[in-house]
Amino acid sequence: MKWDIRHRTAYRYASAVRDSFNQARVRPPSNRQQRLESFHLTVNPPAQVCQYSDCYGNCVDQFNVAAPHTALELETRAVVTTFAPDWLAVDTRPATLEQARQAGQSEPCFDFAQASRFTDTSPETRRAAEEAAQGENDAWQAALAIMRFVNDRMSYEPLTTHVHTHAREALAEGRGVCQDFAHVMIGLCRALQIPARYVSGYLATQRASGTHAWTEVFIPSFGWAAVDPTHNSQPGETYVKIATGRDYDDVAPLRGTYRGTQDRTMCVAVEIKRAE
Repeated sequence: MKWDIRHRTAYRYASAVRDSFNQARVRPPSNRQQRLESFHLTVNPPAQVCQYSDCYGNCVDQFNVAAPHTALELETRAVVTTFAPDWLAVDTRPATLEQARQAGQSEPCFDFAQASRFTDTSPETRRAAEEAAQGENDAWQAALAIMRFVNDRMSYEPLTTHVHTHAREALAEGRGVCQDFAHVMIGLCRALQIPARYVSGYLATQRASGTHAWTEVFIPSFGWAAVDPTHNSQPGETYVKIATGRDYDDVAPLRGTYRGTQDRTMCVAVEIKRAE
């Protein structure tokens, strides 16, 4: 499938601000599941944009606006072709929890086996993870059981949480948005020592399209396997990946600092359609 994606973020400030330094993680990568056909980024006020890769391999577009300004807009247009993913069959048993634990000690997985800003591996989380895994000793089967558990225990309710909500709070409340579902699943997986990472991206559906978040778990002998606890499914061709990290804090679409008023508003608009 080929997707035409437009993503616009706009800030309005009550009074002029200056010395705005920003990092955007909005550029989809090319990998086995997708190919970036084209990408265009526009910043207003105009600014020079430079790119680099962060420690997790995500592309970062960095720009600075030093002069006083009362608005900041970032708009991207991407055309991405997605392919049928390499799915792990739901009835396979490719690796034990002990093998997953050992993989979590390796450099590529170590960060994704530890607690992070929005997740934890406390004894309470461990007990919830053991309940969710239902005694499974296979890492993939345990991850699928955790996905079903999160989907069953939580309801999707916008505006009940915010970008700084911790997984522990979301699970206790039993509700949230896709970011919360992903954080809860990540924390439960890590509590069982299954490496798990946060994925930011886009999802196109018949009812609505927009930004989305899901999870990838590391399964020895296979690699990173994607699961979506919000929809209780494995991501397919309607998913476009942007970035991966320990949690949302590593992959925020736009973050930065500036000097001036804290009185501001933000508006985000995303449009996804099938490309001709």
